[in-house]
Amino acid sequence: MQKYILVTGGTKGIGRAIIEKFAADGFHIITCSRHENDLRKLKLEIEEKYTFSKVLYQTTDVSDRIAVEGFIKFVQKLNVKIDVLVNNAGVFIPGKITEENSLALDHMMQTNLYSAYAITKGLVTDMIKRKSGHIFMMCSTASITAYTNGGSYCVSKFALYGLTQVLREELKRVGVKVTAVLPGATLTASWEGVDLPVERFLKPEDVASAISNAYCMSAGAVVEEILIRPQLGDIES
Repeated sequence: MQKYILVTGGTKGIGRAIIEKFAADGFHIITCSRHENDLRKLKLEIEEKYTFSKVLYQTTDVSDRIAVEGFIKFVQKLNVKIDVLVNNAGVFIPGKITEENSLALDHMMQTNLYSAYAITKGLVTDMIKRKSGHIFMMCSTASITAYTNGGSYCVSKFALYGLTQVLREELKRVGVKVTAVLPGATLTASWEGVDLPVERFLKPEDVASAISNAYCMSAGAVVEEILIRPQLGDIES
């Protein structure tokens, strides 16, 4: 039976690692990112490496509400059953609330929260009808810890964590699982230029493995939260 996973922001970092892991397990992939070239490259590499998996994509900037609506329509028109939804796309702009650009909050709330809200709303109805499906929200340790230089990023991730908890309560009796993923500092583009050894960070593959393991639980069990930190603890941004 064909299985589909949808991962937003799937061309790099944690999103790419999740796609690799689930493609290896025989899933077809639906994804989006801002850059057509990156998506085309992803499709070529995944379909060549995992010959069973097909990659379907649409160029989408999740900071743009209209673009997000277009992506939802694209997915709905595919008329396939989404088994796993990973709201992974996000942006991190460091800064203090008292000093950051006045547009920072709007930008990060749209990218990190509103896009996940809209995409989930657009796809969850079918999961409810089927009484199956698993939604993963890519939260952060910044969802539960106020970092000095976290600013509006922390605000948006706290809100995403709240959204995840509400969805868990709403959906637990209809067979749809909801999991909050809270990784600490992970070696992705967000940390480019930071003068720290790679051993100080999580690997994207570690996060992907944790999500895969949570998905593979029996129908009667759900991992509500996945909290992963580097062995040496958090890194202040």
